Amino acid sequence: MKSAFRFLCLTGLLALPLAACNQTASAPAGSGPTPSGFRMPEGTGCKGEIDRYRAVMSNDLAMGHVNQSVYNQVERELGPAEAACAGGRDAEAVRIVHATKTRHGYR
Repeated sequence: MKSAFRFLCLTGLLALPLAACNQTASAPAGSGPTPSGFRMPEGTGCKGEIDRYRAVMSNDLAMGHVNQSVYNQVERELGPAEAACAGGRDAEAVRIVHATKTRHGYR
């Protein structure tokens, strides 16, 4: 029993280096998640939340990470958030933004 346990431990230790990721191809220049000049909008409250999410979505559209139909859907979903924000309903606007992010995998 002890020898079987030792054998399993040694096998695991020997296999560990083989399990490491050995990526040999590098990504082409400029294909990162954001362009070098990208700046996240500043701001607070619901307006800042909306502006930052829009910036991320615009960047993702430009980089090809989302298609135009997804971008358009997010824009439609942000309309009520903008209206709530403009009406002074900050918490409601932020909830809408967070729900939209979650729905589209941005959380």
